[in-house]
Amino acid sequence: MTGSTESGTSPAACCDDSADPAPAARPAARPDGLWTVDEHLADILAAVGPLPAIELQLLDAQGCRLAEDVLAEGDLPPFDNSSMDGYALRTADTVGAGDTYPSVLSVVGEIAAGADDLPPVGPGQAARIMTGAPVPPGAQAVAPVEWTDGGTGTGLPADAMTAPVGDEEVRVLRPVSEGAHIRRRGSDVAAGTRVLAAGTRLGPAQLGLLAAIGRATATVRPRPRVVVLSTGSELVQPGEPVGPGQIADSNSFTLTAAARDAGAIAYRVGGVPDDAARLRAVLEDQLGRADLIVTSGGVSVGAYDVVKEVFAEYGGVDFRRLRMQPGKPQGFGRIGPGEGVPLMALPGNPVSAYISFELFVRPAIRTMLGAEDVHRPVVRAHCPVALRSPAGRRQFLRGRYSARDGLVEPVGGAGSHLVGALARADCLITVPEEVTELPAGSEVDVVLLGD
Repeated sequence: MTGSTESGTSPAACCDDSADPAPAARPAARPDGLWTVDEHLADILAAVGPLPAIELQLLDAQGCRLAEDVLAEGDLPPFDNSSMDGYALRTADTVGAGDTYPSVLSVVGEIAAGADDLPPVGPGQAARIMTGAPVPPGAQAVAPVEWTDGGTGTGLPADAMTAPVGDEEVRVLRPVSEGAHIRRRGSDVAAGTRVLAAGTRLGPAQLGLLAAIGRATATVRPRPRVVVLSTGSELVQPGEPVGPGQIADSNSFTLTAAARDAGAIAYRVGGVPDDAARLRAVLEDQLGRADLIVTSGGVSVGAYDVVKEVFAEYGGVDFRRLRMQPGKPQGFGRIGPGEGVPLMALPGNPVSAYISFELFVRPAIRTMLGAEDVHRPVVRAHCPVALRSPAGRRQFLRGRYSARDGLVEPVGGAGSHLVGALARADCLITVPEEVTELPAGSEVDVVLLGD
């Protein structure tokens, strides 16, 4: 077993002491025809990269990552403004002010948010001011209305702005320090500073910041368009009657949701029967809108070979067997004109398909997004039960992880059809290829799933 794996390390490599192959080199098949998990992943990541940058309107850019640094062209706030409803004044006029002896100031005007005609404030004067309104010339601070009588002439604290009395005076009931309740120009963002770095994911707060500094668009790596389809004549759509020998198509829903969770724009194509002409027509129809195609089913040895037959017509799709369980059969390559669209063919068993997605497809999507964190985080934990694993296979068991206790326990069995157990799992327990038995209490690598 290896030592602790840092968060962000490839889950596929979490229990392999060997160095990763050079990304540009396509690994040669082993004498037994099996690829390692790491070789397959390296082959995929060497063939995909960040999508070309495009300029999008702000809301269309949500969920995308910036392709360039963003600098502020001006200050934020762009001018000194009040953070309270109250009175803009000179601080010297409030020295010693209190309930018994308030400072009585003449009100020279009123300033609302958006105002551009500002009355100067001189000694013994104040201007009524609203939240967000620009601070007038001569004013050094803002006294909140609660610190005044609100212009009522009563000398009693007010909790709201009121109409001034006839002589337009306000009584200030406590001293006000210089700069109090003023948002200074550039105090949030100074002109010329970098407000967002390239690679930043644009969420609500980031989009709000771009709008605040006057940016209407953003140059981003677009979210990859992922087409997901399941193959097999035995598949029926959820809600339809299930006849003898048939099963509901769950893979296309699982994988489409997983692609969206990874940050992609995902399109689900219903189950495609084992018919070469139908599969070919579906692929031709989807190629125009896909940055990545993900299929499930039809990749196992001995399986009805419609999937392999159709992909072979395009060329460039390699079907291989991996040293892993579940998910041994995999396919990867490109189809379509020109450079083609990357295609990843996953096994048909639900658990195999999902684990394959997490190990191989998700990192590819994250790479296309331009993300740095392309892999799920990996932690070390103790497993209180004994584990067994086939020799020469890296096994991924479903589990439940407790960060508080540092423990992880398997959920369900090792069968690749156990979707009930998969739905209860929040992690994958990894057992390395060279390990066949682990006694209870052993420390293992744990791939964390979900948020």
